[in-house]
Amino acid sequence: MSFTTLGLTDAIVRAVTEAGYTAPTPIQAQAIPAVLGGGDLLAGAQTGTGKTAGFTLPVLHRLSTDKVGAALTNKTAKRSIRALVLAPTRELAAQVEENIRTYAKYTNLNSAVIFGGVGIHPQIKLLANGVDILVATPGRLLDHVGQGTIKLDKIEILVLDEADRMLDMGFIHDIKKVLAVLPPKRQNLLFSATFSDEIKALADKLLNNPASIEVARRNSTVEVISQTIHPVDRDKKHPMLSHLIRTNNWKQVLVFTRTKHGANKLVEQLGRDGIGAMAIHGNKSQSARTKALAEFKDGSLTALVATDIAARGIDIDQLPHVVNYDLPNVPEDYVHRIGRTGRAGATGEAVSLVCVDEHQMLKDIEKLIKQTLPREVIPGFEPDPTAKPQPIQLRSGAPGHGNRGGRPGGGRPGGAPRNGGAPAGRSAAPAGGAPRNGGNGGNAGGGRGNGGGNAGGGRGNGGGGRGGQNRGPRPATARSGGGDR
Repeated sequence: MSFTTLGLTDAIVRAVTEAGYTAPTPIQAQAIPAVLGGGDLLAGAQTGTGKTAGFTLPVLHRLSTDKVGAALTNKTAKRSIRALVLAPTRELAAQVEENIRTYAKYTNLNSAVIFGGVGIHPQIKLLANGVDILVATPGRLLDHVGQGTIKLDKIEILVLDEADRMLDMGFIHDIKKVLAVLPPKRQNLLFSATFSDEIKALADKLLNNPASIEVARRNSTVEVISQTIHPVDRDKKHPMLSHLIRTNNWKQVLVFTRTKHGANKLVEQLGRDGIGAMAIHGNKSQSARTKALAEFKDGSLTALVATDIAARGIDIDQLPHVVNYDLPNVPEDYVHRIGRTGRAGATGEAVSLVCVDEHQMLKDIEKLIKQTLPREVIPGFEPDPTAKPQPIQLRSGAPGHGNRGGRPGGGRPGGAPRNGGAPAGRSAAPAGGAPRNGGNGGNAGGGRGNGGGNAGGGRGNGGGGRGGQNRGPRPATARSGGGDR
């Protein structure tokens, strides 16, 4: 099957072909005809399967071929916003908008991206002339709505991208506020990595007789990913990781830690071992995150250490290794973490370093994915059989229940705060920026964190990133996760 057979215009197919893609992925093959048909859609697919192109391509087709789109003669004439894409994070929003620009190359459609953490005035100027497709995080979009600097009365298509992540991060109330100001008659597309019960409840309220697509078993892990558990004492995790990187000659490894402090500490430890590493999390500036992603993507950096906030975001072509230095507080995040490797049919390896404190977390993960993961003890790192578990929060500072963290004080899972910092306008590379209010963003268990910086910015801290890639069709581009506004 080719993209031409799906009914897309020659202009869009030409742009897709130039980007290096010839055949649609399963989610694209099913979603594109459904969206072209004009009805609502509930679509789920494992991360890395091409969900973004599953909606960007047919949305571009619809807007460029209807009466309004056909009358456009250039990309700069005044126009109304006709399609809105909501995304949970600034880097994800930037990546989606870059995809749109790539595929709209030979059409007269234009696009823009807005989110918090940078000055709002350049965005106001950008939006004054209108764009065809707007990509936004919910909080910054509502800032514009509140100031009367954006008009959404002509929206024909609404897309919720990574909808499950938006719900995880507490954006449901912002989403409801956005829905309240949109025209009631529109096409709604809900894309999600998983079909949780909460997602289905949202779909019931939002979607009208939708088509439903799910190309992978719920909460499944990609079969081409080799998954291994290495039992180890908590104080031997760092030496074991250095040992694995050196003895296996790993050149590119993405490492997930539970906390920002833990990520920073691990980077310092690896550096002392002569292993190049950088951290990516909510307390890092946008410029630091961009630099880390770029160096990791081009191979000059061996290890990129990220917190759970980035689990959905980092997207790198043929990333060979993912290490769970700490198991995630939320079992579903394990699926998203290891989904950074084994993408688009490539093979990958996911390794988890598990101490006695995390045994219950491991049981919860195995129950979720319906697999018993193989254990492999590394010689020289045999765990002490008499070791007693300690509550996770005593070491990580993450309040919660027992060994799993939690949602204390009404915070988000694992305490993921809402972020600031986002590129303004059409820049493909996310620009940095401080969050909205004075102070410092909430960490584990936090509600809306605050950060010193620009008025009109986002709330809290976050971040993570997806590096570039080249697979089908998802152009080489940065993509990141983080609880942004």
